[in-house]
Amino acid sequence: MRTDSSPGTLPAREHLPATAAGTPVLDVVIPVYNEEKDLRRCVLRLREHLARTFPYAFRVTIADNASTDGTPLIAAELAANHPDVTNFRLERKGRGRALRTVWSASDAPVLAYMDVDLSTDLNALLPLVAPLISGHSDLAIGSRLSRTSRVVRGPKREFISRAYNLILRGSLQARFSDAQCGFKAIRREVAQVLLPLVEDTGWFFDTEMLVLAERAGLRIHEVPVDWVDDPDSTVHIVRTATDDLKGVWRVGRALATGSLPLDRLARPFGDDPRDREITDVPKGLARQLVGFCVVGGLSTLFYLLLYSGFRQFGGSQTANALALLLSALANTAANRRLTFGVRGRGGAVRHQAQGLVVFAIGLALTSGSLAALNAATTSPAHTTEIAVLVVANLAATVLRFLLFRAWVFPDRRDPAPVPSPTPAHAELTTISTGDPR
Repeated sequence: MRTDSSPGTLPAREHLPATAAGTPVLDVVIPVYNEEKDLRRCVLRLREHLARTFPYAFRVTIADNASTDGTPLIAAELAANHPDVTNFRLERKGRGRALRTVWSASDAPVLAYMDVDLSTDLNALLPLVAPLISGHSDLAIGSRLSRTSRVVRGPKREFISRAYNLILRGSLQARFSDAQCGFKAIRREVAQVLLPLVEDTGWFFDTEMLVLAERAGLRIHEVPVDWVDDPDSTVHIVRTATDDLKGVWRVGRALATGSLPLDRLARPFGDDPRDREITDVPKGLARQLVGFCVVGGLSTLFYLLLYSGFRQFGGSQTANALALLLSALANTAANRRLTFGVRGRGGAVRHQAQGLVVFAIGLALTSGSLAALNAATTSPAHTTEIAVLVVANLAATVLRFLLFRAWVFPDRRDPAPVPSPTPAHAELTTISTGDPR
């Protein structure tokens, strides 16, 4: 996706190289608030599992959300005794705020998080991050709603989870299966560009991040997980559900108005290094051709329906002109957003004006075809008119794509890479770490 003011795109995904010992490839964040009971057990178990199964260097980061019990002391002790454990202290609550702050400050190329209760089986951790390390995917999530997942939880939470995901599918057209499973990972270069666009600082943070990533065309990998519900969970279901619905409304409105610069998250066409060796191939051409063909097919159907309707009340030339005009306006709007990824209202009037010029060329082709048909026979059959118009529209379609790509929606992006944003340290008030960075 892009807009006329697109600042650039993310670089192509690449397999992360093997790094020197001590340099973390994976940073697993554990957001906590008053978790003195489970924190030590969680961190020690996670460290043992990673040391035994993970082939790269790793770090475990405790993100303390302004705890008021003994959690800060336990976190500081763990960080002091284990060089691969880091403690971040935040003086404001909010899981989303903690993840954004810690992920933005981390130097690890793969960032993950999991809940302190260890509800998710740790055997899913390596499958979760492997597609990010290999360069296959941008984000990865654990899914409790996959057919092959094994989940133990009460009917109330099961109903709420499935109802919430149905709401996301119906309102935001989300295709991922489980928005709120506390088991996710993201590549660092993606997080640096994506996180500034995510407004929520609480439990809706996950959903907003995934919706924006999916709308931007990023690849989200899903891992079926084994998950056992924590009966001592302190999550306030009603308040969380209310906040989530407010978030769905806010994000849906932003997507509808095109106010989010999702073009910043676009990947170049062809992540395979071999694609970069091919010269003289416009970037994104294949994707645009597919989008243009889909829009063109729907527009042609729309045009034929309009023509058949207008033909009942007037001559063929009048019906053709009206049908082509209306379908051209719809075609330009659809191609602007779907094929060429132009978002927002900027330049919309100019694009429609240029689209009308393209429409005039198409009108000349189709009207000329009808004129030639009427010259050849005085009373052509309706099916013959339709066949002639289809052929003429095919020729006009090829010309329309070339004019759209080269004149109406030219790609003016700066090919220079996007500079990395400055890590957000403002909300970090105390840092206790056994692994200085």
